Amino acid sequence: MKLENTPAERIEALAAAQKACFRSGATLPEKFRRTMLRRFDAALVNWEKRLCDALWQDLHKSREEALLTELSIVRGEIRHHLRHLRRWMRPESRPTPLKLLPSKSRILAEPLGQALIVAPWNYPVQLLLNPLVGAISAGCTAMLKPSPYTPTVARTIEAMIHEIFDEEYVAVVQGNREVNRKLFEMRWDVIFFTGSPDLGRQVMEAAARHLTPVVLELGGKSPCIVDRGADIDVAARRIAWGKTLNAGQTCIAPDYLLVHRSLQEPFVKAYKEALQRLHGEDARQSPYYVRLVNDRAFERVAGYIPQGKVLVGGRTDAAERYIEPTLLAEVDPAAPVMREEIFGPVLPMLTFERIDEAVEFVTGREKPLALYYFGPEAAGREVLRRTSSGGACLNDTIMHIANDQLPFGGVGNSGMGRYHGRESFEAFSHRRSVLTVPGHFDLPFRYPPYKGFRWVKKIL
Repeated sequence: MKLENTPAERIEALAAAQKACFRSGATLPEKFRRTMLRRFDAALVNWEKRLCDALWQDLHKSREEALLTELSIVRGEIRHHLRHLRRWMRPESRPTPLKLLPSKSRILAEPLGQALIVAPWNYPVQLLLNPLVGAISAGCTAMLKPSPYTPTVARTIEAMIHEIFDEEYVAVVQGNREVNRKLFEMRWDVIFFTGSPDLGRQVMEAAARHLTPVVLELGGKSPCIVDRGADIDVAARRIAWGKTLNAGQTCIAPDYLLVHRSLQEPFVKAYKEALQRLHGEDARQSPYYVRLVNDRAFERVAGYIPQGKVLVGGRTDAAERYIEPTLLAEVDPAAPVMREEIFGPVLPMLTFERIDEAVEFVTGREKPLALYYFGPEAAGREVLRRTSSGGACLNDTIMHIANDQLPFGGVGNSGMGRYHGRESFEAFSHRRSVLTVPGHFDLPFRYPPYKGFRWVKKIL
């Protein structure tokens, strides 16, 4: 069932109520923030089955994958914030130079205010609610905008949020890009957007009119390098898992392979075997294999298959929006499958003779959200030194996102700003510099006619 657009008048009324709520100071106390985080965590437990059912209906996502990649990440983030919130909120003392003594210097973490959080459809629970943890922790109000492409999830989240939070504190609005356009035209204190680089540019352009700070979690073509010295079976298994998780609809999924020429044949064999172990002889029959989100996505991703020689997979079913995990060879580097983010289970493969060729290929393109290297650790560190990406794994894929002690975010075309853990708290906070000067003590050298300035000059 199609989602109804939230009327513009309703959006404006909610924004006004949230502005009044924030200005009242109700969201500022540590006790309030902790209470809201605990309430949020309890709701995720109570709504677990309904959220998992919604993810199955919209994406054919199994309960196990839903818990692994969506709910557990949000709950882990909440627990992390509850453990560390007091320390993050505490004023941070900084040294004061001799010329400013006896003043004291410190940094205060203050909430930015009204937050707008706009999420995509591929991880519709995690990517909407994980940033909300940071907004609550920092002391902000939040307007949430789920994706209309996963309507069951969007309605379920709206019902959950309505049950646990007052709407002047956290509210959900629904709709298509017309609603997005309305939201981006409005003035917010911070916008947190997850989506494509093209939409990220539109968000940044709209935010610039109000000088609103933005966190942009975008995507791009994340390379995966398989070098000499790699354990082929391990590399194939971890790449196959990372590429077929959520049917490749993951912003940090391996988007293309660069394999040393001597390893191409054994890698193809190992990759095929790894897929069979993960999803069986026919992935369509697997209860753990996700479908493409809609017909448009299916047609786009299926259109990449003829752009190379199919070595593994290649079968599709439009009625089910099913695309078999597919490995392509003999791909033109200028073809759309090598220029556009695939966001599906199709993996093009190129070969290289020297690692310099692979590095040159990666650095000749936009900076990716993730980079994966399989091979000797020392060689991998050298590849990282010579390249740039939002995050990276040596001898694995995807798993850097599972560590809430590591910030997550892009660089260049793949985004700006970071979150997870303390970075989530800081994404919705302003670090305010404060100098406290005693009122009874005044140094005369700062005022004209600057008596004794030749002595003062020595400490400047």
